Amino acid sequence: MHSEPVDLSAWRTRALDFERQLNDVLVGMPRTVRLMTVAVFARGHVLLEGDVGVGKTTLLKAVARGIGGAYQRIEGTVDLMPGDLVYHTYVGDDGRPRVEPGPLIAQGSELSVFFFNEINRARPQVHALLLRLMAERTVSAFNREYRLPWMQVFADRNRVEREETFELPSAARDRFLMEISVETPDARDQLRGLMFDTRFHDADALIEKISPATLDHTRLNDVAAAIQDTVQSSEVLDNYGVDLWLATRRPAQYGVRLSDVDIDEFIQSGASPRGVAMLVRAARVQAWLEGRDRLVPEDLHEVFFEAIAHRLCLSPVYENQRPLYARPFVAEVLRQIASP
Repeated sequence: MHSEPVDLSAWRTRALDFERQLNDVLVGMPRTVRLMTVAVFARGHVLLEGDVGVGKTTLLKAVARGIGGAYQRIEGTVDLMPGDLVYHTYVGDDGRPRVEPGPLIAQGSELSVFFFNEINRARPQVHALLLRLMAERTVSAFNREYRLPWMQVFADRNRVEREETFELPSAARDRFLMEISVETPDARDQLRGLMFDTRFHDADALIEKISPATLDHTRLNDVAAAIQDTVQSSEVLDNYGVDLWLATRRPAQYGVRLSDVDIDEFIQSGASPRGVAMLVRAARVQAWLEGRDRLVPEDLHEVFFEAIAHRLCLSPVYENQRPLYARPFVAEVLRQIASP
């Protein structure tokens, strides 16, 4: 770990350069790229959601290259077991069984990005291990404990295919700083480029354009702490944030309404204390990226949906239609609570 002072101005320049490079690689995704940049400097884990082939893996490989450190990926399958994350077995050339470190510990403490593809295909036992990993950044294997101080977990959920899937429990979802949607761009010229411009047909070549270790992964924890200490709030903004929080928990009391929804039966539980703390953590990074040392309401607005929507526990009758109701509900919360 490093202890030397953090020059936040110089780091902001590096962060914006990192963001610019990502935007050069990923067409038409400026908001997604900004949210990923926020997550990197907030040191939070991220759920990614999007259709097949929209660039989630390319995005993560580009982020990993820009951060530096080691990158590992594992595929969620119905037969994946917790042990598969920490070791793998095989038969050696001499016919004897071998046990080698798995993707979580193969690089030791140098692991900076761990990508869990199609996490909802993995069984609850695997989710339980991941929960500890995300909370403590440690894992036990081979009679010792491995510390992963710079690791961020990025997990992708398949939202198209539902067979042989296991939805993440609310406790697991709450460990993720944000859930970020990765969508195909809408602009016709961007679609034409993705279809016909050959440079977008080779993802590995695109990723090579990212400068390696633009961000020093071993310093990001210190930078994140400095951002949180530097960007200040105010009593007025604090009260506004509390009202937003309470509106997710008691929407009817705050005048939140949705058509065709019994709002009194809609929410089982709103955002958790951890969730709103992470909301403010992300908002402080957003303010810093914008060159400010004080929070404004727009900073909360910019990250509110991604930090809060996946934490809401809806009543069973509405849970199966979460994509239909989550965004309108969050938008209505922001509309009903007057911004200072």
